[in-house]
Amino acid sequence: MLVFWKARLVLLAVPKTGTTALEQALLPHADAAILNPPRQKHCTLRRYEAQLQGFFEQRGQHPMEVMAVIREPVGWLSSWYRYRSRDAIAGRPNSTRGIGFDAFVEAWLQDDPPPFAKVGRQSRFVSGDDGRVGVDHLFSHAKLDEAVGFLEERVGVRLEPGRSNVSPAMTTELSPPIVARLHAEAPEEFALWRRVQASGR
Repeated sequence: MLVFWKARLVLLAVPKTGTTALEQALLPHADAAILNPPRQKHCTLRRYEAQLQGFFEQRGQHPMEVMAVIREPVGWLSSWYRYRSRDAIAGRPNSTRGIGFDAFVEAWLQDDPPPFAKVGRQSRFVSGDDGRVGVDHLFSHAKLDEAVGFLEERVGVRLEPGRSNVSPAMTTELSPPIVARLHAEAPEEFALWRRVQASGR
């Protein structure tokens, strides 16, 4: 998470959306940064509002806007699945090595997913305590250049973000029954994606 106090902007780092590369490019220009531990780096909107918003806004005198990047739900899950298949974590509880993509998504849909599928949900990441999406500026991972343009204009810098935490390349495809379950059991994820698409970003 990065804070640009003068620009009145907070960049939330939704995992597996390319924001780590944005953070690395923007870090020299940020007024505050939370990079570690990972749980705090990936600060959700709820945690920001509960623990940090008052500190940076100074009792509402300097309101901040929040931005985040969102990914198409199946693509986002695929990225997590592929990332957790890498050699570095093979044999650990959070590894997806030897687990099919269908099985990964089925596990993710559980109320209490096993470690390998415990990756959270994008919709919850950008929602407040009332369950409503509370991020002011949502951008699509598929149009990351638009997020970069917004940041360049808002922060007043020229950015050339690279790539970071790239998931291993492999083909992932869900069976029709799992696709149907995903849409039926996680409709808020697709509603969020449609919202981003409707915004044109």
